[in-house]
Amino acid sequence: MAPAKSARERVLEVAEDLFYREGVRAVGIDTIIARSNVAKMSLYRSFASKDDLVVAYLEERKRRFFAWWEGAVGSEAEQPRSRLRGLIRATIEKVRRPGYRGCPFLNTSSEFPDTTHPANVVIAAYRQEVRERLLEICKRWNPTQPETLTTQLIILMDGIYASSGLLTDEQSAAIIAAADALIKAQQVRGSR
Repeated sequence: MAPAKSARERVLEVAEDLFYREGVRAVGIDTIIARSNVAKMSLYRSFASKDDLVVAYLEERKRRFFAWWEGAVGSEAEQPRSRLRGLIRATIEKVRRPGYRGCPFLNTSSEFPDTTHPANVVIAAYRQEVRERLLEICKRWNPTQPETLTTQLIILMDGIYASSGLLTDEQSAAIIAAADALIKAQQVRGSR
C-alpha cells in the first residue's frame, strides 16, 4: 500500500491540475484548499503565498518536461539531425493528445506581464535551458549558424504549442517538412 500523500503533495497535485486546465489567475486558493481537502494553515505551511504555489507548479512542470525531452531527442549516440527531427515529431504528438491544453509555461507567462514576477523567473530559466539543450544538439551537428537554427526551431515549437488541439495530419506533416527545411538549410561547415 502506498503511503498517504502529504498535505503539500495534495495541494500541489490539485493546483497543477487546476492551473493547467483553468489558468493560474482563474483559480483561487479557497478552491485549491477545498479540492485538496487540507486546512488553510496546511497550505500556508507549505506555500507562503499563491505565488510560491505557482512557482512550485512551474518547477514540477519543468522537471517533467525535461524528463520528456530526454526521450524525445533520443540518445547522444544518434545523429544530431535525427534528434532534432525526433524532438519536433514528439512535440507534435504531445500537443495532439486528448486533454492537452497548451504549453504550461507559455500559458502562465501570458497571465503575468510583469517580467519580474516569480513565475516569469522560472519560465525564463526554463526557456534558457531549452535554448541551451537545443543549441548543444545543433552544435554537435556543426551547422553554419547553430544559434540561428536554434532560434528557428524554438519558434517552430512555440507555434506547435500554440496550435494544440487544432493540428490536422496535413498540418503536422507540413510542420515536419518545415523543420526538415530549416535543418537542411544549415549546410554543415566544411561541406559542399
